[in-house]
Amino acid sequence: MTSERSPFLADVLKERSSVRSFSAEPVNPDLVRQAIEAAGWAPSPHGTQPWKFAEVLAEARRRALAETMSDTWRQQLRLDGDDESVISRRLALSRQRLEVPPVVVVLCLDLSRAHTYPDVARQEAEYLMAVQSLGAAAQNFLLAIHATGLDAGWMCAPLFCADAVREELGLAAHLEPHAMFPVGKMAKPPKRRPRMPIEDLIEIWLD
Repeated sequence: MTSERSPFLADVLKERSSVRSFSAEPVNPDLVRQAIEAAGWAPSPHGTQPWKFAEVLAEARRRALAETMSDTWRQQLRLDGDDESVISRRLALSRQRLEVPPVVVVLCLDLSRAHTYPDVARQEAEYLMAVQSLGAAAQNFLLAIHATGLDAGWMCAPLFCADAVREELGLAAHLEPHAMFPVGKMAKPPKRRPRMPIEDLIEIWLD
């Protein structure tokens, strides 16, 4: 499924959506690399660029990743008190988001270049600033993917099973998997949640 896309940033911001249903149609991996490069231009604390990306292209590896994460997903869903049939259905949908699209990109926090401080408060702030910049890199990536004509979704599942993701992908111990982005061609449009009007976005206006 394709659609004409605007070259204007203001339009792209509104057009982009978090896709959950993908086709298995192959995509040009160079376009994904271009989006990763765009992500690298996000702002970061002290210019440390605290991110690393893992590209998962092989279908067997994507299936293995989904399998590795399944146990944790099931445990998390049981905490919601859902019926086992509901859990199985939701788990199957989550697995499809990794197994069907031709590319999955995993975004990791890399603090190897972070500044260190003798006091706890500043060290915690350094970590939080790095995580904030990770969100900026993620948004750059998603917008760049959309601009190429591809689609992507944002999954925060690695936060709940970072060790499993790290082990399955062979990531270095100092990398913290924070998010993953299935990338491909949209199979069906997602349901879009309404956005708050600007009157609700601004808490206070100081002249």
